[in-house]
Amino acid sequence: MRAAADSDLEAIAALYALEVREGLATYEYEAPDLAEMRRRWRALVEAGYPYLVAECERDGAWRFAGYAYASAYRTRIGYRWTVENSVYVRPDCQGRGVGRALMLRLIADCEALGFRQMVAVIGDGSNAASVGLHERLGFKTAGVFPGLGRKHGRWLDTVQMLRPLGEANVGEPDENVPGLK
Repeated sequence: MRAAADSDLEAIAALYALEVREGLATYEYEAPDLAEMRRRWRALVEAGYPYLVAECERDGAWRFAGYAYASAYRTRIGYRWTVENSVYVRPDCQGRGVGRALMLRLIADCEALGFRQMVAVIGDGSNAASVGLHERLGFKTAGVFPGLGRKHGRWLDTVQMLRPLGEANVGEPDENVPGLK
């Protein structure tokens, strides 16, 4: 587990493109090109959010397995202590603990940065693997939005799950958290 680097962006873009084309975790219809993925990554990293890469063993070698990052939950300044997580794992590495490892590190990094809540926005409410992963990591369902998005000819429910970080809603917040300033 490590911070994502520019050299990871081709693999990140390819995995995200697969999800855009075939999956339901994102409601984008057109996969962003490498330049756009680089722009998104750079914006998050420069704002101080964690962006991680994991590797798993395949064919006797360690290779890119997935990525996770935190971003602003909402753009209004009063939300700056809340992050949204995103996690994507290659299909051939799923079920091997990669998503869990990425999320555990992401949670720890966000706590260390002073964030107080983490929100998971699960684009396909029937995605039992993602909901289960988040539940095992202490997320609770905060709401289900029926038919909030549409992709691949289907109306999709969106699940929002919430997990407190660190001291959560106790005491005065750190005004210097990354992100919105």
